Amino acid sequence: MANGQQAQAQPQPAGGAYVDPFRAFNFRLDVAGVAEGHFTEVSGLEAQVTPIAYREAGNSQVVHYVPGRTEYGAIVLRYGLTRSRELYDWFKSGIDGKVQKKHISIVLLEADGQAEAMRWDLENAWVTQWRGAVLDAQSQEVAIESLTLVCETLTRA
Repeated sequence: MANGQQAQAQPQPAGGAYVDPFRAFNFRLDVAGVAEGHFTEVSGLEAQVTPIAYREAGNSQVVHYVPGRTEYGAIVLRYGLTRSRELYDWFKSGIDGKVQKKHISIVLLEADGQAEAMRWDLENAWVTQWRGAVLDAQSQEVAIESLTLVCETLTRA
């Protein structure tokens, strides 16, 4: 190379072949007991293991950590408003004191939009918040509602 420049090597994953990342828009939700839902966004997929600190006996300079409880983030589902009441009624069951816990799978799809690439399974998920669509006479956007869920476990399959 001229003037002492060296060629910049492109980062290569193991095996040497470039792997294109998945697209965030290519997903579907499977909610047990809910036949319909035009979901536009899922956010809040997260988990955290809380560290518990303790000091070594006789040596206050050394701090050790052990894993504490696991906490999962609140998951927000955004979806296009339709005539279906299934998602709202799921939330309403909690207001009525009859929380319905459901199994939910968030499925990321391959580029073809059909084949499953991976999934996240939420066990014993239930609705803690419903947010109605913003209605604006000057807008031509789709009416979007949202549900906020909590779950007992979240696993990636």
